[in-house]
Amino acid sequence: MVITPSNEVSELNKGSEQPAAEGDFDEGLAHSIVEGNEEKVSQGQMLESSINQGMFNFNPDMMFDKLVESYSNAEKMYGEGVLRAVTGEDPNSLKKNLKFPEYQRELKNKMKKKAEAMRKDKLIDKDGTITSKGFELAALTLYTSELDKLEAKGLGERKSKDASHYGERGDVRTFKKSDRYKDIAIKKSIKSSIRRGHSKLLMEDLKVHERESRGKIYVIYGLDASGSMKGSKIGMCKKAGVALAFRAIQEKDRVGLLVFGSEIEDVVYPTSDFSMFLKSIVKIRAKKQTDIAKTVERAIRMFPSDNVTKHLVLITDAVPTVGDDPFRETINLVSSAKDSGITVSVIGIGLDEEGVELSKKIVEIGGGRLYVIKDLENLDTVVLEDYYSL
Repeated sequence: MVITPSNEVSELNKGSEQPAAEGDFDEGLAHSIVEGNEEKVSQGQMLESSINQGMFNFNPDMMFDKLVESYSNAEKMYGEGVLRAVTGEDPNSLKKNLKFPEYQRELKNKMKKKAEAMRKDKLIDKDGTITSKGFELAALTLYTSELDKLEAKGLGERKSKDASHYGERGDVRTFKKSDRYKDIAIKKSIKSSIRRGHSKLLMEDLKVHERESRGKIYVIYGLDASGSMKGSKIGMCKKAGVALAFRAIQEKDRVGLLVFGSEIEDVVYPTSDFSMFLKSIVKIRAKKQTDIAKTVERAIRMFPSDNVTKHLVLITDAVPTVGDDPFRETINLVSSAKDSGITVSVIGIGLDEEGVELSKKIVEIGGGRLYVIKDLENLDTVVLEDYYSL
């Protein structure tokens, strides 16, 4: 039997399954990234890496002088990713050739041309400061690179029925127009069509898995932006946040953002607006100390009073360092969060023994999960695993 969907079946609505990321972005930039314009992709990567290093300004002359003076010091200041993007050279080539005057002249000229091109494209202003258009390009680069990675890892869909907040798959019933097409029970639908002697899969044949709803989920992504997170570390955390927002918003949940150091830096209340989340997370740069207590306190106020699932996930690489007694203050506020119906998970990046012990206490009281990771390449997988566990 050949299954050929009728017109009715093909009308299943897919429009709400993909959160729009580009709707509020410059159309030209979006098309450049999507179509793989090498220059635009390179510029976006350069801007994204600069932001992750805590720099909102691009000065090729100063960068060149630092490189010639000492590559190792320049790498500490700018990061390998920025130097690679700006020079178009790998670290080994730079270290080997920087001593030659002819190479220096060619390199300086190349870096100036890149700056001129970005000024012409209005990605940086005349002083080298990243413009709003530059931030948009960096955001689009972040978004597309992470979605490519999710697709390659096969993390675009839920893998476990037990993890679905729509409930476990149970009884099968007849399809209704309001049902999600992803809940269609393919085998049951085909069997129904065969029993009825149909040569095509008709709307009346469709069966769906009945699910017990567990309601909306509101997640706040609490990201540590203390100084030790600078560079590739905060870059990977941003990508994991994009993965979380993309998947959760697809599932009709809401995601917020809380960036913390010694102060609360940036806040996005739980939203279904993916582009708003993306524009906010790309601008994060690391600085100052870590105050987890203040983060939990602010998160409590950010969640709605509605009867929804409320979850805070903290991404940090250090113990709290702000306050008279940061440990006690943190635990007390986690307890208050739990009393407010908020669960708290911790994803610790290379935590020391003291950090692990505090994190264990946080998740014990907060009713969440603790993940201590060393491989940042798998951070997005861990963040999604925590979300799927809700």
